[in-house]
Amino acid sequence: MYRFMRNIPRENGLLRDNRGITYLFVMLSIVVLGLMATAAAKQWKTTMQREREAELLARGIEIQYAIGAYSALQKKGRVVPGEVYPMTLEELTRQPKPVLRKVYPDPLTGKEWGYVRDQAGRIKGVRSTSKEEPIKQHEFPPAVRHFDGLTRYTDWVFQYPSASTPVVPTVPGQQPASPGGTPTAPATPAAPAAPNSAQ
Repeated sequence: MYRFMRNIPRENGLLRDNRGITYLFVMLSIVVLGLMATAAAKQWKTTMQREREAELLARGIEIQYAIGAYSALQKKGRVVPGEVYPMTLEELTRQPKPVLRKVYPDPLTGKEWGYVRDQAGRIKGVRSTSKEEPIKQHEFPPAVRHFDGLTRYTDWVFQYPSASTPVVPTVPGQQPASPGGTPTAPATPAAPAAPNSAQ
């Protein structure tokens, strides 16, 4: 009987130890699950940002080319100094010769683009209004290779002409190039025939 009574406190102590271990295990599990959830949320946010960033590049470059094509169409058959820009992006989608399928919103914000305008108030380019830091900062497509090293999305300006637009030297009599095209060189006059020395 004495031996039995003496063992009771030991069993109670063992029970308390087991409860303490279980409590620590539960707390550790909660911490681990919290860290895993945080990492998963961060990974998801990064994935979504990459997708929106890729869409921003695709839509922006499409608008940039459309503005160049619009200007070329407006200048066709006319002598116009500089470029001719639209007042709105909707003009780029209008018949009979639309140069843009539809007016896309800013992929990063889902809202209207920020516009880059010329002195007449016409749109020569677009940019995102997001001031976040881009994931991609190097190895851009040729049309926007000047984006290298820019640290804010709002610095990505899609305009025509841009810093990445090839500059074609002006040659007297040369026809201007269409956006992305090659200028047409003037015909070279034939060399005069050599005089016939045989008499």
